Amino acid sequence: MSRTSIYRIRRAFVAVGLVALAGGSLAAPAAAADTGVQSTYLVLYTAGARTTGAQKAVESAGGTLVADYSAIGVVVARSSRSDFSAAVGRSRGVDSAVATGQFATKVTDTSSEQPVAAAAATWGDSLSGLQWDMRQINVPQAHAINSGIRSVVVGDIDTGLDFTHPDLAPNYDASRSTDCSSGTPQPLAVGNDKNGHGTHTAGTIAAAANGTGIVGVAPNVSIAGIKSSNDDGFFFPEMVICSFVWAATHGIDVTNNSYFADPWLFNCRNDAGQRAIWNAERRAIGYAQHNGVLVVAAEGNESTDLTHPTTDVVSPDFPPNSSVERDVTNACAVVPVEVPGVVGVTATGNKRLKSFYSSYGTSSADVAAPGGDSILQLTADAPNGRVLSTFSSVGTICLPRRLVVENGAKYCYLQGTSMASPHASGVAALLLSAHRAMTSGQLSAALQGATNALSCPDTSIYAAFPQNSGAPQTCQGGSGHNSFYGSGEVDALKAVQ
Repeated sequence: MSRTSIYRIRRAFVAVGLVALAGGSLAAPAAAADTGVQSTYLVLYTAGARTTGAQKAVESAGGTLVADYSAIGVVVARSSRSDFSAAVGRSRGVDSAVATGQFATKVTDTSSEQPVAAAAATWGDSLSGLQWDMRQINVPQAHAINSGIRSVVVGDIDTGLDFTHPDLAPNYDASRSTDCSSGTPQPLAVGNDKNGHGTHTAGTIAAAANGTGIVGVAPNVSIAGIKSSNDDGFFFPEMVICSFVWAATHGIDVTNNSYFADPWLFNCRNDAGQRAIWNAERRAIGYAQHNGVLVVAAEGNESTDLTHPTTDVVSPDFPPNSSVERDVTNACAVVPVEVPGVVGVTATGNKRLKSFYSSYGTSSADVAAPGGDSILQLTADAPNGRVLSTFSSVGTICLPRRLVVENGAKYCYLQGTSMASPHASGVAALLLSAHRAMTSGQLSAALQGATNALSCPDTSIYAAFPQNSGAPQTCQGGSGHNSFYGSGEVDALKAVQ
C-alpha cells in the first residue's frame, strides 16, 4: 500500500470530471462529439431515489448500461461521449455522475452442524514450520477445538483467487465466487489471479489442512473469491461496489478487504468528485452490513495516524510520479477501513510490536494481527519477518527470493496490513463457526473481544519511519484500547472457547 521497500498492492478508485446537477427530466441526446474512447461511469442517485428508467436515462445521454444496483441507488454505465456526465446528471433523481477509469492502468439454518477438530499435537502441513504467524495467535490450539464449519463463507474481495491451488481447491465455493472486474458479476475463470495478492490473502484465511503446504486460520470454512480489481491490482469503484452487492446477496458471512481506494489515499468528502466515490462505496458496504456481512479491512501501510491526518503525499498515485503533497483533515477518510462499522486491522510482527509500516488510529484500529515486519522484528522463528501463504500459479508480484514451491504449488512471503487483515477475517470465521447464530454486529464485538491486549510500546523504535507529514509515530490509549493495536492482537483460541 505504499511506495516503500515493502510490497504494497496498488488500487484505483478514480474520481474524474464530476458534475452534480439538480433534478430535471431525462436528458436529451448529447450534442458533443464522440471521443472514440469508452469510459466507465458511476451514476449516483439521490438517497431514496429509484433507479427505474436508468437504462433510458443512460442511453439518452449517449451511454450503455452496464449494471443497475437499484438496492443502493448506483448505476454503472459506459460512454464515449465527452459530455456524458453532464447529460446523465440532468436525469430525474440523479445526484451526480463520475468517470472511474481515466487515471488507472494497472494494479440456511446450520445450528446442527458440528465443528471439525484436529489434534493439536499433529497440527500442521509440510510448510507449517514456517508459519510463525499461526503459532503467534494460537491457531494450533484453536484447531484442537474447532477448525471451522463449511457453512461459514468468507468472501475474499481482492485481485482474484487461484481456486486450482491444492490448498484452496478443497474449500473453494464456486457458487459464491464471482469476477466483478467488469463492474457486473461474471464467472470466475481459471487463471483469474494474475496479480497473486488475492490468492495469498485467501490462503491465510482458509488454506486446507491436507498434509501439504500451509494451514489457514480457519481451514474448514468455505472461501469465495470475489475479484474486484484489474490484473494489475487497481480496484475501481464499480468493481468494489459490484463486490459488496454480490456479498450482500449471496450468503457471504465475512469479507476480507486488503486494499484502499486509489488514486486518493485519503478520500476527501469536501471535494465533489471524491465525495461521490465515498458515498457510492459507503452505500455498497452499508448494504452488505445490513445483510449480515462482517467487513474486515486492512489499516494501510503508510505508518500514519488515520485519526489525526494532516498530510497526504501519496495522492494521486496515478499517473506515475503525479502525487503532490496536500493538506488533509478529518473530512478525508481512507476507504474501506474508515467506513462506519468496518473492522480495521493493524499489523504486528513476531515480537508482537506494531509493524514499522502499519498505519493506525484510535478511531480506525479495532484489532491487530500478524502482518510481518522485515526490519524491526526479525527472529529465529521469522528470519525474514514476512508471512508465508499460498500464491497464484500465474501471479506476478512475488520476488524469486520470496517464492517457495512445494509439490508443484507456489507459496510466497509477503508483508503488510494486507497480510494482517486475513488473519482477523479467519478468526472471525472461527468465531462464527463456534457461535453460528451471531449477527454481524455481535460478531464484530466478539472479534474485538477475542484478543490479547497490548500496551503502547516505546515509539522511539519507529523514529526512522515517520508519518506522511514527517512527524513521528505516536501511540495513544491504554492497554484496553489504543491507537496501535485497538483492543489487542487476535487470538484464535479465545475465539473458539
